[in-house]
Amino acid sequence: MALICGVDEAGRGPLVGSVFAAAVILPDGHGIIGLADSKKLSAQKRELLAVEIRQHAIAWAVASASASEIDSINILQATMLAMQRAVAALAVQPELAQVDGNRAPSLPMAVETIVKGDAKVQAISAASILAKVARDAEAGELDIRYPGYAFAKHKGYGTAEHLAALAKLGPCPQHRMSFAPVRAAHAQATLW
Repeated sequence: MALICGVDEAGRGPLVGSVFAAAVILPDGHGIIGLADSKKLSAQKRELLAVEIRQHAIAWAVASASASEIDSINILQATMLAMQRAVAALAVQPELAQVDGNRAPSLPMAVETIVKGDAKVQAISAASILAKVARDAEAGELDIRYPGYAFAKHKGYGTAEHLAALAKLGPCPQHRMSFAPVRAAHAQATLW
């Protein structure tokens, strides 16, 4: 049986923090019930499923690309880099990587892209969940390190509350300076 890993990312849209990717190889008959696109699951359900995924997977890995890497090479390339890092970190190398979406990183094995793969392929769903859990954990850590932005609440997305905090406080060191709302807040802050 060919080993296939599912690959997905989380955190392309937020204005702050890293972009995360996960790679997961699931065995046949893994018995994990409820795997789905991470965006369709509650945070509590994702946390519970993440424990099961880690217990039952043949191999799994989570990796990231930092805010400074995102600013340096752009969000798409940083996402591809995080995916490459996740696949490279697997304890067992797969023969095929199934990647959510229509863009694939350069990998040392066959690659298949699957649009809406996180809803269609269980290994991609599992990767989606692990990446999202890691991304949300980072948002919680950033909330503690940089109070006032409410990162734990909005996970770094460009909500009205986040934009208001950016306008008031300016960007923190983990904000993605290449993203337009952050650039605008930085420009405004330097005018004072």
